[in-house]
Amino acid sequence: MNRPLRRTAVFCGVLMLALLVRATWVQFVQADKLANDPHNRRVKIEAFSYPRGNIIVGGRPVTGSVATSGDFKYKRTYKDGPMYAPVTGFASQAMGTSFLEGTYNKVLSGKDDKLALKQAKSVLTGEKPRGGDVLTTIDPKAQKAAYKGLTDLDAKGAVVALDPRNGRVLALASTPSYDPSQFAGISTDEGKKFKALDDDKSKPLSNRALRETYAPGSTFKILTAAAALEHGVISDINAPTGAPTPYPLPLSTVKVGNDVKGAPCDKASLKTGMQYSCNNVFLDTALKVGKDKMRETAEKFGFNSDVYDKDFGDMLASKSLYPRKLDKPATAMTGMGQGSLTSTPMQMAMVTAALANDGKLMMPHLVDEVRGPDLSTIEKFEPKMKSQAVSADTAKKVQEMMEYTASDGTADKAKIPGVTVGGKTGTAQHGVNVNDERPYAWFVSYAKQSDGSSPVAVAVFVDPKDMDIQRSEIAGGKLGGPIAKSVMEAVLKK
Repeated sequence: MNRPLRRTAVFCGVLMLALLVRATWVQFVQADKLANDPHNRRVKIEAFSYPRGNIIVGGRPVTGSVATSGDFKYKRTYKDGPMYAPVTGFASQAMGTSFLEGTYNKVLSGKDDKLALKQAKSVLTGEKPRGGDVLTTIDPKAQKAAYKGLTDLDAKGAVVALDPRNGRVLALASTPSYDPSQFAGISTDEGKKFKALDDDKSKPLSNRALRETYAPGSTFKILTAAAALEHGVISDINAPTGAPTPYPLPLSTVKVGNDVKGAPCDKASLKTGMQYSCNNVFLDTALKVGKDKMRETAEKFGFNSDVYDKDFGDMLASKSLYPRKLDKPATAMTGMGQGSLTSTPMQMAMVTAALANDGKLMMPHLVDEVRGPDLSTIEKFEPKMKSQAVSADTAKKVQEMMEYTASDGTADKAKIPGVTVGGKTGTAQHGVNVNDERPYAWFVSYAKQSDGSSPVAVAVFVDPKDMDIQRSEIAGGKLGGPIAKSVMEAVLKK
């Protein structure tokens, strides 16, 4: 072979080798990156070429798929979309996915590795591929009661209901809400509808139950009481605390009064303080417990957990904050759920559930089971204890106080005939000039069965900023109590 021909052959061989190396690199090394590139239209076309799996509530799907024209053959549909939006999230051809639609996107779209064998079988048999189903823990009656309670008030707010025994999320409502069906496709009109929702000042796309934090107000007093009992600062819940009213904040000229006029709060016991929501009692109690032990107890209930902490299971929740650097006045203020303390409604539901469950905090979870297209079980959630937040003895003492508060105190709006109910109201000041802002209204409660176990704990949050209501009418018991009661009744009837 002459020299020019040999050089040409070698050059061609190098080009072939480079081509093979590049093809191998693209197919095996860059495959995932290219497949998940948002600009890869072929991936989207394939993803919407067959029906998506469903999200199931109470044995019935609350999602579906409908045939369309164009490149994307199917788009998502939703039943009672606004009511279930905080649970399902959305699956949009243009906007992507969120919440369960996002967390379990691979299962629902049929791309999960656990479904590979089933999808290969579909190719061989000629059957249309289909995604798997996600079975939620949501109780449809409890969810309806929660959503109706908020919408009847025409309020911004959230409701979370948990089963204290196993951490199952029974209700997860947020208002105002939106219908994910409105922008499930890729048309210009649907894009405009999403933008309008995104620009809406009432934030309908926001999940207030999980992603928004607020001052918890007096509902936090149940945790303050638990911290005092757990650390031995108070042993007798009926003994006078010696806390004067109005209460003078240390290192300050400020004196904090009480909301319930004529209540016997001066030097009241912890139990009476809970009954009438006496600020002086809990300011003094938090100060005596101290910032470190208060924070330690709060963290055992879930405060300061990272946003993406596995302890929230299949949900991504914003961090509820018990601050690390507090002076004495700020420490005292946390005792009544004010100051720089913040909480999601989910977090206060967790606190209530743990106390109702004799101090055991179960990890909240929204999904019971994941099934393949053939209804076979791919994954099943087993209840898991997050922590022993406080001792059973401490929890039972707090239960006694909460039950007395429901039967003979400020939480009486949640009373259910023939059922033992524990509750606590909350009204939280917020904003730079607190007197210029309408306070938040909170309510937490639980219901007991005859064997002493609790199948439901509820946290209700209402932001009355845009409600047609007098400021004097804003109270956790009045606004949140009836909602909590209806949710508990829905669970108990089941």
